[in-house]
Amino acid sequence: MEDLGSVAWPPAPIRTERLVLREPETRDRAAFVELFASPEVHTYLGGPRPRDELERELPDVPERWPGSFVAELDGVMIGQILLRRATGHRRPAAAGKVDLGYLFLPRAWGSGYAAEACAAALGWLDGALPGEPVVLTTQSANVGSMRLAAKLGFTEVERFEAWDAEQWLGMRPSGTPSG
Repeated sequence: MEDLGSVAWPPAPIRTERLVLREPETRDRAAFVELFASPEVHTYLGGPRPRDELERELPDVPERWPGSFVAELDGVMIGQILLRRATGHRRPAAAGKVDLGYLFLPRAWGSGYAAEACAAALGWLDGALPGEPVVLTTQSANVGSMRLAAKLGFTEVERFEAWDAEQWLGMRPSGTPSG
């Protein structure tokens, strides 16, 4: 995966009704450790990383690169939105397109924060790279992620086997309203 290349980064914080999307900061490190070490978050992502390994290896400001947004609620990080160029993707249909990813702490699940944050990030991307199609890959067993993909306007391109599970690849055509 590569970053978004020519996009000016970081953008001004993106404000939604309840959230702020912004560049990662030093104060987010503990939340990143929690996010990456969470068994619930990584149920469909190959499992969590060991907390002690994360504590040793994560830099002071984790995940700081163009396309990586912290989703903040009331001044506290609750998740991450990732937009990056899909290079070397397992599926030809996704290669070279912008790939949307997201991780949210379990305490933030079920309140629509992921949909709100992803829609805002996609809206930002539409302004930064007009006409850019976006792909999203998730395990088809991840019902919540499948619902979110549909809500955001992604439609199925194909299903394939990877990591011992059926994967779903969806695409959001350029110009699709997000949210």
